[in-house]
Amino acid sequence: MPTRTRKTAAELRSARWFAPDDLRSFGHRSRVKQMGFWREEFSGRPVIGIINTWNELNTCHTHFPERVEDVRRGVLEAGGFPAELPALSLGEQLMKPTTMLYRNFLAMEVEELIRAHPVDGVVLMGGCDKTTPALLMGALSANVPAIYVPAGPMLRGHWRDQTLGSGTDVWKYWDDRRSGLLADKEWGEIEDGIARSAGTCMTMGTAATMMSLAEAMGISLPGASAIPAVDAGHKRMASASGRRIVEMVWEDLRPTDIMTEAAFENAIIVDMAIGGSTNAIVHLLAMAGRANVPLSMDTFDRVAGDVPLLANIKPSGSYVMEDFYYAGGLPALLAQLAPRLHLDAITCTGATLGETIAGKEIFFPDVIRGLDNPVKPAGGTAVLRGTLAPDGAVFKPTAAEERLWVHEGPAVVFRDIRDLKARVDRDDLEVTADSVLVLQNAGPVGAPGMPEWGQLPVPRKLLRQGVRDIVRISDARMSGTSYGACVLHVAPEAAIGGPLGLVRDGDRIRLDVPNRRLDLLVAPDELARRRAAWVQPPLPGGDRGYLALYRRSVTQADKGCDFDFMAGRPGEMPEPQIF
Repeated sequence: MPTRTRKTAAELRSARWFAPDDLRSFGHRSRVKQMGFWREEFSGRPVIGIINTWNELNTCHTHFPERVEDVRRGVLEAGGFPAELPALSLGEQLMKPTTMLYRNFLAMEVEELIRAHPVDGVVLMGGCDKTTPALLMGALSANVPAIYVPAGPMLRGHWRDQTLGSGTDVWKYWDDRRSGLLADKEWGEIEDGIARSAGTCMTMGTAATMMSLAEAMGISLPGASAIPAVDAGHKRMASASGRRIVEMVWEDLRPTDIMTEAAFENAIIVDMAIGGSTNAIVHLLAMAGRANVPLSMDTFDRVAGDVPLLANIKPSGSYVMEDFYYAGGLPALLAQLAPRLHLDAITCTGATLGETIAGKEIFFPDVIRGLDNPVKPAGGTAVLRGTLAPDGAVFKPTAAEERLWVHEGPAVVFRDIRDLKARVDRDDLEVTADSVLVLQNAGPVGAPGMPEWGQLPVPRKLLRQGVRDIVRISDARMSGTSYGACVLHVAPEAAIGGPLGLVRDGDRIRLDVPNRRLDLLVAPDELARRRAAWVQPPLPGGDRGYLALYRRSVTQADKGCDFDFMAGRPGEMPEPQIF
């Protein structure tokens, strides 16, 4: 383990508030004493901010009030002073139009919470989809010692004799209901049994993916990402994180020491091996931008294009996260990937990744596979380019029927989500199994916020014919729990004049996943005529407040959809002036 020079009490960031013998520090100390604390409880010891993304409408984080107390217990045991700092809660299920619209908002809030308060280190509590990248983006920009406590997955769902996976089985049974194969009674039973406890989706959706990638990068404790939210081990992990952050402050171990280029490459490799959500690409790009780490869409294929799928987890596999935990969790999977990983990367424990995964075993080999027996030979995500996506698009081969990996067909175009909802299930929709559905104006600017509209529904007339998957293309995202031949994150988006906005009904589109191509087969002179006549469509949602800032400053999907003024220079946040 590398030796690090330990801080002294006088070097603590909080000492700027509490140590001087002046009028301002008198005020700071007296007001903390106002809350019932002795000076020796908060002065001269690490002050730890517990950044808690809880509210009563975030179903993934319902256990966080209890977990805050577990973290607090660990901080106190290690000689720190804990202080809870509530932050914006991004509950994926109930916030509209999309939590992605507010990811950057939370990232800015995290940075400002740290900057403005006398904290020496922070515990980041999150899990529901966008909270993980937002917390880490803000922590990277602030760059004080930080450790991440993942919310953990909920327990597996049940319906009769079936194990249910959130999201993944919803889409499957919803198509059954739309096609007349499932009655209201059965649908109601599924609704009652699919979400049984606190915690995130228990499939390998965006929440489980980002929790896993945080662990792979070393910013959370080994094994933390897969512990079920209601398991006693989750409480112990939370208190252990509280203890560890105090030591990280004394060691001055910061996010940029951990989330290096090597750590991001490890995360990309793991993302492919777990069949991670396509959303991971846009989040990793944004996080790398905050860390000043060079990362582009092409990095994903270069680093991990041939990494096979090892985690047999829905939607790409058969099991759920609870099974993954009992099979050995991420440490066991990382041990299988050891020949491909940067094992010298430093983790929040102070040890290297190689040291933390040494000797880790698989206990259920059908849940976590070895490199010699993968679930599928193709990795989790492919990056596509071509005349329809000059700046890139993403596709998840493991979640689509292989027959559609190479496909050419005529476009059926929906100009926005309202047009899609109005027409997709009409009996007179001119669509066949060979058609390519195209949704426009669903990107960062156009939607706004790039919602999870990318899993366009298979038209009802095709479902009745037994068709369950067709090629679908959009500038939107897709829930990580979803599946199907969906091309996503097309950049540049339609609403700012990207080629996607020039597609017309009947245009031929060719998808070639093995060769990483996505092409609009329209003559260049015809495209030039369409581009000259293009007019930006009306943008929904108004143009004031945060939305105005968002539309004015958000980058495209290939740059991570962060604000253009927030990237780079971690740790250069201006310290508050204390007079």
